[in-house]
Parts: sequence; C-alpha cells; structure tokens
Amino acid sequence: MTATEQRATTGVAHPLDPLSAEEISAAVAVLRDAGRLGPQCRFVSLVLHEPPKADVLAFDADGTAVSREAAAVVLDRADGRTYEAILSLTDAAVTRWEHVPGVQPQVLMEEFFACEEIVKADPQVQDALRARGITEFDGVMVDPWSAGHYGDEEEGRLVRALIWVKIGGPDDNGYAHPVENLVVYVDTLASRVVRLEDHGVVPVPQEPGNYTPDAHEQRTDLKPISITQPEGTSFQVDGYEVRWQKWRFRVGFTPREGLVLHTVRYQDGERERPVLHRASLSEMVVPYGDPAPTHRRKNAFDVGEYNIGTLANPLELGCDCLGEIHYFDGVVVDGDGNPLTIPNAVCLHEEDYGLLWKHTDFRTEKTEVRRSRRLVISFVATVGNYEYGFFWYLYQDGTVEFEVKLTGIMSTGAVPPGTTPTHGQLLNADGLYAPIHQHVFNMRLDFDVDGTANSVYEIDTETDPPGPDNPIGNGFRTRATLLGTERAAQRRVSLDRARFWTVVSSTARNAVGEPTGYALKPHGTVVPFVRPDASVLHRAGFMAHHLWVTPYAEDERYAAGDYPNQHSGGDGLPRWTTADRPVQDTDVVVWYTFGSHHVARLEDWPVMPVQYVGFTLQPSGFFDRSPALDVPPPANGHCG
Repeated sequence: MTATEQRATTGVAHPLDPLSAEEISAAVAVLRDAGRLGPQCRFVSLVLHEPPKADVLAFDADGTAVSREAAAVVLDRADGRTYEAILSLTDAAVTRWEHVPGVQPQVLMEEFFACEEIVKADPQVQDALRARGITEFDGVMVDPWSAGHYGDEEEGRLVRALIWVKIGGPDDNGYAHPVENLVVYVDTLASRVVRLEDHGVVPVPQEPGNYTPDAHEQRTDLKPISITQPEGTSFQVDGYEVRWQKWRFRVGFTPREGLVLHTVRYQDGERERPVLHRASLSEMVVPYGDPAPTHRRKNAFDVGEYNIGTLANPLELGCDCLGEIHYFDGVVVDGDGNPLTIPNAVCLHEEDYGLLWKHTDFRTEKTEVRRSRRLVISFVATVGNYEYGFFWYLYQDGTVEFEVKLTGIMSTGAVPPGTTPTHGQLLNADGLYAPIHQHVFNMRLDFDVDGTANSVYEIDTETDPPGPDNPIGNGFRTRATLLGTERAAQRRVSLDRARFWTVVSSTARNAVGEPTGYALKPHGTVVPFVRPDASVLHRAGFMAHHLWVTPYAEDERYAAGDYPNQHSGGDGLPRWTTADRPVQDTDVVVWYTFGSHHVARLEDWPVMPVQYVGFTLQPSGFFDRSPALDVPPPANGHCG
C-alpha cells in the first residue's frame, strides 16, 4: 500500500502519523458513547497509540494494514481516580478502560491558572502577604510547582505554590520580586489551600528586573542578515515524512514528549539503511541545591509532571526560526476533550554550518573545500519561568546531534539585604538571588542500526603499560567492552578514559569486516550532587547513570515511570533493569542522561542568554569511507 493509498483509505498516510483534530474528536465521542466519561472527567492526554515496531516495519515493507488506535489518560475530578483507555478508531470501540490506582497524572493547564486564583483568594495567604507589605493582590504571581513526595504531604492532588509579585504593573517581571519563605500547598481537586508554611518575613526585593526593549537602550549598529533560498529548500515534506539529502524520517508530536523522530534512515547507494526507530525526550528533572525552606523541594519533572509538549510555543518566522521554514502544527487535547492546535509547534529548516571538510595540497597549491549544511527540526516550550529549545540536527556526513537550548528567567529567591546566600548567586543589592540547580534530561533512543539486532560496547582509551612494547611511553589505545546485560550497561561518563559508547549491528559488516555502528559521544554531562537518600534521586533514578540499555519493550517509554507526579520513586529504569535482561544481539533501547549544571551568574539576569547541552550520534564504521565525498563544491561564485 502506497502512502497515497493509505491516506485514501484511512485519512492518514502512515501508521505513525499523529492524531488529527478529527481523530481526537472521534476518539472522545467513542468514550462518551460508551458511557465512560462522568461529568467531572478531564482529559490529561489523548495520543496515537503507536503500533508495535513489527507492525510498522511490516507496513513499510509491503503495506500490511495497521489498525488505527488512540490512547487516553483521564482524571475523574469527582473521586480523583485516574483511568487509561485504548480506543480503536478503525472500529469506533473502546478496547481497554482501566483504573490505575494510587497515581497522579500530569498537572493540567487549567490547574495552573486555578491554583493562582485559589492562592490569591485565601485569607491566610492574604494575611501573610500583608505582613510583607503587599496589600494589593492583583499583581500577585503564583507558580504551581509539583509537590513531589517526602512522606509528610496531605492526601490529595497537590501542587506546591510559590509566590512572586508584579510591583510595576502587568508587564513587570515578577521574578524580580519573590515572596521568600511563603509556601502554599493547594489541593486542586478540592480547590482549596490545605497547608500554608510561613518561615518568616524577608523583605520583598523592589529593584526592577525588566528585559523588554523599553527598559533598555537598544544597539543601533546591527545590519540585516538575510537567509534566502531562491530555488527553494533541499528538503521535501509529504505529510509527516521528511526527505533531505540522504536522510528520510517521520515527524511525530505528543503532549508528553513534544517532538519525536520516527524511522530515521540513510540512503547509502542502493540501500536505505535504518539508524533509529524512535528518538524522543523521555524525562527531565530540575533539582535545586538550596536547602532553604522555599527552595528545598523544587524539583520539577517537566515531561512526566507537566506534559512539556502541551507547553510548546507557536513559533514565529524571523524570531524562533530563520530562513525558508516548514512548520508542523501540534494537535493535543484540552481538558474537555476538544482538539487544541498549537500552530507552528515544530520548525523544519536548513542552515549553513561552516566547514564540512577541507584540504590544501601545499605542494600543488590546490584546495578542495566543502561547506556543511544541516537540517534542523525543533520545538520550544515555556515551563513557567524557563524556556527550553529542543533541537535535532541531521548532517551530510551521517551525524545526528541533539541539543537543548536553555533560556528564560531563573527561579529566584530573596535574602535579607546585606546577606550573602550560601547556595546561590546574589543578583543585586536588594537581596534578590538565584539558587544553584541542575537541568537533567534523559533521552530514549530506540536504535535499529542496520536492523533490529544490535549490541552496545563501551569504548575506553587506555595508556599502555611501560615495557618493550612501549619504549618511550607514548602508547595508548582503545578498549571495547561488551555491555551484555542491563546492569552491566548502567554506566557513567569518564573523562579519564575519553569514554563513549557504540551501538553496532549484530549482522552487518563494513569493508574491513567490523560491525557497522553508531557512536554516542557525550557533550554536556552532569552528576547528581544531592545525597543518595534524597527524595529527588529516588524519584529520578535515571540521574544515577549516564547510560542505560534495555531490550525493546513497547510499554517502557519514560525513564521515571508513567506517573512520576507525587510518586514515591523507584519506578522506570531502576525498576525495569532489576531483571538484568540480556541486551546483546537484540533490539536495544539506549537511554542517555545529560544536562546543565547551572551555577547562576549575574549575566544570567534578568533573562538568561542561551546555554547549550546535548550529545552526538556519529557513524562509527557505519560507512566504508567518508559519506560526504559527494557533497558538491560551493557554487556561490566566491570559492574557486
């Protein structure tokens, strides 16, 4: 079945196409008609129930039909119960409806806004604000942080509300004016404050922290840069399928993960070779290192607690993306079950990336040079005070790179004037400061390097011992160690060993008889600095290792488990890998943990210039020689 035939019969071109707005409405109607939705049921998510990998591969091979299904998570506000549903869109039927006991799904957008109103209207909160000189509550700004799990929380669906205030009007940067030492717990189902902690009055910093053009004199010496492609782009888009240079892949989007790449393949001569079946952000956590009362429990799981895909920005040409752009909308569900379209949620474009390769033969004075071009697939999400840009890059030499761009506004606190904070950076003389913290990301990389049977090796560089084989002490070499089981594959980066990892085919060989492979090259790495018994480390156990490897399992998607919100911990990767399953010569999933260790700077205030972290997937024996030899010389008239 061709893509055109598939679209004609099902309305979609491929089994991995995200749900359309019409399919979301149809799925909700199926649930309503089945009598599953009570009057207070709210949709947390409604997404494509992705078919098993074998079904996708069969469809790609010969057009084998694949049933179209949706998966829903529903919160019943009447009793706090969470339900999971699988719906057949093909048959218009509910195939599974299950209560999931003892869990809290992600915080809904409507709960964000409701929390602020609940806190501002509470008499105890108002009294605490008046004690700090705040008598007008319209400018009060409330951020609902996830409550976590520490064993002393009230029962209920909780958020931990922290407070700032906009002193200079609605466009004022409220993060310049934190209300320190005031913590409010809100039960979003009961719609009330269940606990107020007041740890003592600290003066609210008054100095403005605005960052808009009217607040700062602007530079006048910037000349325009124009990015034009008068003959059009070098990529082609058919629905959600993208072809660029020798790459072919599919774009997906989910409310929990945001951008997903599917079936990433490279055309090598007559062969189209698989590299990745599915690549996505699995989880992220932001642990704060300040033990002060306001900040000690700050550790948001922005994927598993907040559905980061639903927080995607509608991207703007010339601002978020520059050049000739193709956009993909993100279609999600709102709490009522209505489809909600995020326009321009994903940006696709090409950009020049400097040198690809060059050599000058100094004897003949002849030079060959090629410029690098890369394809960029990205989305940007705003999570309260922070912005995260998630960028996939594909290169002409077969390299794949993932990069997170961190910007936005730091989550601030206050100390009494004249005090130096011990766990953060003072930002002005008015007592404003930013605590030390980390941003830790985990990626789920379902590799299919030249097929589904793969193995993972750890590559260390070692110094040769002294002796006759190393007479002047200069010898060093690499050593490859097979990671044969899940526990053996729980690894950390080692700078002392220049460590990286390779995912190799169990069957394919290159020109020198070695397995074809891709190397995972670490860039930004962090290690946890919280104590081993800290709640956040137990709940985000994936932080303990940079590398994890598991055998492919359809239901193992999220590194901290399906429901990290208010969960006691130990779920996800730590639980799955206790089985110590073999991961040699099988369909492997690699989970990579990396991040940013953010020691705040004065230069990060009032809005943070972008910081970059990420990693690279680099062909390592995948090709028999450089795949970039056929990139033509520059033809712009300036390079001979």
